[in-house]
Amino acid sequence: MIKIESKIKIKFKNLGGVNLKMKMKKFFLMGLMVMMGAYSTTAMATKVVQVKGSDTIVNVSQYIAEEYMGKNKEARIAVTGGGSGVGISSLINGTADIGMASRNIKDKEVKAAEEKGLKIKEVVLGYDGITVIVNEGNKVNDLTHQDLAKIFRGEITNWKELGGEDAAIVVLSRDSSSGTHEFFKEHIIREENTKKDAEYGKNTLYMPSNEAIKQEIKNNKYAIGYIGMGYMDKSVKSLKVDSIEPNVQNVADKKYPIAREIYWYVIDTDNKNVNGLVDFALSADGQRVVSDEGFVPVK
Repeated sequence: MIKIESKIKIKFKNLGGVNLKMKMKKFFLMGLMVMMGAYSTTAMATKVVQVKGSDTIVNVSQYIAEEYMGKNKEARIAVTGGGSGVGISSLINGTADIGMASRNIKDKEVKAAEEKGLKIKEVVLGYDGITVIVNEGNKVNDLTHQDLAKIFRGEITNWKELGGEDAAIVVLSRDSSSGTHEFFKEHIIREENTKKDAEYGKNTLYMPSNEAIKQEIKNNKYAIGYIGMGYMDKSVKSLKVDSIEPNVQNVADKKYPIAREIYWYVIDTDNKNVNGLVDFALSADGQRVVSDEGFVPVK
């Protein structure tokens, strides 16, 4: 120990008092800068804007986020699905900054937020027409909303009752976490809530996404289901409802009977990228993305 201390003293002496102080100050500042840089990097990594929820609008939300990040290089945004219920609950429990939903927020969800001292803001991103689809080989082209209610309640079970082939109807629905599932139940199965106890039929097959329903119907001649307008393509056939086609114009004119708003829910915040993303979504550029993805813009 004595020899070591002696060597250290000699080194310090050779450095000279002034030089030693300057070098120690330099080392201290360099260490502080490294620590601040590490902290800054960690802090930035935690500022990813989380957008969670509705599978119906997960794609359009992703494209809006990508365009926003292209214009704001410091922004970091992650968009994930899971259903409207997941999006709103994630917003309330603090694991999402924006909750995507294809239905209105429920009273019990508003209450849960208020109990945590949170004030939720509703942003209408655009409009959607829930599109009823069948296989291309199905000759049925038009159904009334009453027909749809009976099909999805399990009261009409054969296509021949609707002018189609003598074959059992395979009914497909989104799962219960989906806002589309709930909207369709309220407005079609329960006939605008006049049949409040009505439910999906016992033989209904529940699917995890719009794409899953579309793929099943593409491969099953006797299946029927529903998807958001933005998922419609030529691989399946859309049905008229009450003789009205599910297209952008009819949804915009409020003629199509299964039309709805699509939402982002946010909590009042000073996060510039959350607020900036919302503002961008409602701007001309953001609304162009909404339109490009097959939905009806609000502006």
